[in-house]
Amino acid sequence: MTTTIDINCDMSEGFGAWMFGDDVDATMMPLISSINVAAGFHAGDPSTIDRTVRRAREHGVGIGVHPGFRDLVGFGRRHIDASPQELVNDCVYQLGAVREFLSLHRTTLQHFKLHGALYMHAARDAAFAEPLIDTLHRIDPTLPILVMAGSVIEAVARDRGQPVIREFYADRHYGPDGQIVFTRDVGALSPADVAAKVLRACREGTVVAVDGTVVTVPFESICIHSDTRGAVDLMASARAALDGADITVRSFAAQPLAS
Repeated sequence: MTTTIDINCDMSEGFGAWMFGDDVDATMMPLISSINVAAGFHAGDPSTIDRTVRRAREHGVGIGVHPGFRDLVGFGRRHIDASPQELVNDCVYQLGAVREFLSLHRTTLQHFKLHGALYMHAARDAAFAEPLIDTLHRIDPTLPILVMAGSVIEAVARDRGQPVIREFYADRHYGPDGQIVFTRDVGALSPADVAAKVLRACREGTVVAVDGTVVTVPFESICIHSDTRGAVDLMASARAALDGADITVRSFAAQPLAS
């Protein structure tokens, strides 16, 4: 039974004049404990990053960088065929962009989390996961990376001694292997169903997979995406359920790291 849990959310996903999700970000910010800031490759721009960092600071929310494929048109959900070192360099570039805004606002980087198709790529591909973790370890060996439990990148991070935070995806479907089913659109989800899914995960550490099997999913953070249809209602319902079950929502930075 989990009594304290982190809720993380992807934010800063507008771009220039397209203020996609800014009102959603503002509404969801008080309900979460950590955010993942888009750094300009799949979404985001300097002014959006600045606004998001300031807002997160006002709410005491932990701030992480959310690097993705260089894919504004596809929102980072299309795989791009690039060398591992090119992808690592892209991640370092995006990390630096967000970290400078954090420095500007007198705060620090809480974590690192890959976005979309790049997240799934690292979950399966050691040729990318290994140099990425090696590079992060050189930059900051204490920086936690958010991962999917049982993924390749989790194993690599643990081998290198990089801290890991495992995620539970409240607004994604799971396969019988315990991995999320990657899709561009999960469809309309029921807030009540998502809340029940979250409570089950916190109480039992399990989720019902798409084939009906019950799968064990270890995690330290719950993710609900700001761009999922009905995201505000999903987040509000999940948060109300956690509060009602006396499960405290708190950044993982104030909790022991995964072992």
